[in-house]
Amino acid sequence: MELTCPAWLVAAPASGHGKTTVVAALARWHTRQGRRVRVFKCGPDFLDPQIHELASGAPCETIDFRMAGEEDARWRLARAARQADLILVEGVMGLHDGEPSAAELARRLHLPILLVIDASAMAGSFGAVAWGLKHYREGAPITHVLANRTGSAMHARLCRDTLPEDIAWAGHLPRDEAIALPERHLGLLPAAEIADLEARLERMAEAIGQTEAAELPPPVTFLPADTPSPLPPLLSGKTVAVARDAAFCFLYPANLETLHALGARTAFFSPLADAALPPCDAVWLPGGYPELHAAAIAANRPMAAALAAHVQAGKALLAECGGMIACAETLVDAAGRSWPMFGLLPGQACMQSRLAGLGVLEAELPEGRLTGHTFHYSTFETELPPLVFARKTRGAGGEAIYRRGRLTASYMHFYFPSNPAAVAALLGSMNG
Repeated sequence: MELTCPAWLVAAPASGHGKTTVVAALARWHTRQGRRVRVFKCGPDFLDPQIHELASGAPCETIDFRMAGEEDARWRLARAARQADLILVEGVMGLHDGEPSAAELARRLHLPILLVIDASAMAGSFGAVAWGLKHYREGAPITHVLANRTGSAMHARLCRDTLPEDIAWAGHLPRDEAIALPERHLGLLPAAEIADLEARLERMAEAIGQTEAAELPPPVTFLPADTPSPLPPLLSGKTVAVARDAAFCFLYPANLETLHALGARTAFFSPLADAALPPCDAVWLPGGYPELHAAAIAANRPMAAALAAHVQAGKALLAECGGMIACAETLVDAAGRSWPMFGLLPGQACMQSRLAGLGVLEAELPEGRLTGHTFHYSTFETELPPLVFARKTRGAGGEAIYRRGRLTASYMHFYFPSNPAAVAALLGSMNG
């Protein structure tokens, strides 16, 4: 049975042109019209999806051929097509950047492209940029283009009049700081830190609602994909305590979905605010911004004791990136100040001014092969020998994965659907 649903892949010439703003604006606009919107993000990303989840009212899923495979993407899109009135996919970087690029993803998944161009410093070149992106290399299925950050209605008309006949005008968004999304070193601010985000989303929706882009795109046919076989209940009866607060907020919805499909119950807690762990069999400390909350972590000695007792009891703990930083003995922040952390791993983490790690990774663990990614601005100095090294799928380098008892730690953010059985072995009890 064919599945159809209106859909856009929203792309741009480069990062910073406003893809996230446009996707969030469209998601909120159509949600306000009573439509069910499902949003996807191309490539590993934890920050943009937080915005899209709030804008659409539904979790934002990941599409990444290298990390999860093409069939995973097709299955997730087909599942969304059964549920939604509109599917929005946000591209990554520039339209032709990366392997596979957003252009290639659009071709292989048969998604029409809504191109967003920051027009603030151009007029006559607007159409040339759109035409070039559409016809470069194997071409890209660009059907519409939207001008972002225009200075006036006249400026927008100048941009519109440069478009070739095979690219339709989708309107323009005027320059407006009230809808801009604030950023810092890892990208956008987390949604919880943007105090007026709800007001910004409403203003975005009002603005996009006045453009041609607000009309539903034509339906896209999604090829039926094989539904993954039900997972064996390898974590049945187990509870995984998941850290989730301002310091630990980098969570793939698919990872939580995988834990539940394995039979686990999840219990959320805050390493910043809570004095104790919830009753649990395993702990997952995902990434985030521990460096911005170092004082709170340093002050929460009851949580440090609770985590130490958990590990000493032989229970599993998985610490990813910021979670690993929090497990170190100390953290040296960007100002050179040293803060005590939870002290579960020997060594110290040191914040850097430049990017220290980036890329999609594969790791061959004793429990099995897992994929994921790394993106961090710190280094970890330890005498603890690595268990294994996760290798980049493109280029040289990778990340060490450490193990101390049942504690597994790395800068790698694991993508649980890549090997649910390995995740169950990582988080399950020693005797199963």
